[in-house]
Amino acid sequence: MKRIYNWLPTQVDGRVRLFAWLSFITELVIIVTGGAVRLTGSGLGCPTWPLCTPESLVPTPEMGIHGVIEFSNRMMSGVVGIIAVIMVLLVLRMRRERRELWVLSLVLLIGVVAQAVVGGITVLTGLHPFIVGFHYTASLIMCCVAAALIIRAYAVPGPRESAVPRWFKITAHVTTFFVALTIAMGVLTTASGPHSGDLNAARTGFNAELFEHLHAWPAYATFALTLFLAITSMNFRGTAVHRWTLYLLAVEVMQIAVGLIQANTGLPEALVATHMLLAALLASTMTAVVLSLKKPVAVAAPVAEASPAAVA
Repeated sequence: MKRIYNWLPTQVDGRVRLFAWLSFITELVIIVTGGAVRLTGSGLGCPTWPLCTPESLVPTPEMGIHGVIEFSNRMMSGVVGIIAVIMVLLVLRMRRERRELWVLSLVLLIGVVAQAVVGGITVLTGLHPFIVGFHYTASLIMCCVAAALIIRAYAVPGPRESAVPRWFKITAHVTTFFVALTIAMGVLTTASGPHSGDLNAARTGFNAELFEHLHAWPAYATFALTLFLAITSMNFRGTAVHRWTLYLLAVEVMQIAVGLIQANTGLPEALVATHMLLAALLASTMTAVVLSLKKPVAVAAPVAEASPAAVA
């Protein structure tokens, strides 16, 4: 045990950054697999939890492809959990020096456990639309945490100071609010739409067409604010703020395009899945923009003492 402990890194290295990336990628993958469960009507492919059936941990042949799809998503949760445990171990010895990495890794691990419980409640309630929506929203939050973990794994440790003017920072935080509002309205729109995860699953009863508009309005406000940030960030060319703001704008352009196409083509499953994935990337990129608003405090170079000869 001591040998393993001594093998763990005492500062950020390639292993830490690799598993930070794996944490983020697997969080995205589980959103995709969860979307596949919902969009193929496999939400109750395994009708019980934590077992797939009252008698079997794994799906039986009679359950067909829906059981396989649902069980595969459950297994993906196990993969995410293993990576989260490894991530915690990798930052264990630097938990005091890099406290932010330690806290973020613990949040991811706790989040995996919480998501498993929520997933079980989702099944046991027959895919209640609000619980399904909460389950997806929690997955988005985990993507943001994993994105923050990556950013901080590459960041210089130590105190930080503002990298942008106050007005830019305020605008970025307002944009964050509209991103969150857009995603929340999107979740409610989906909960009111046709993709319930199972033919017998209940819907919210809300007017889906009305919620499409309620979802679109904050989305356009988000785009307008992001466009303003992208233009004004030209004043900070070469900085992380400028790069991440441009990435955010690119994700939003793709998200709006996919949203418009899916709304006018009858919500095809592939486009809905893409829209869900882009929402996760949108929230994660917004997280990166917010984190880039601060930079490491510049350390002044020590003044060299004059030599006795120079003094003379």
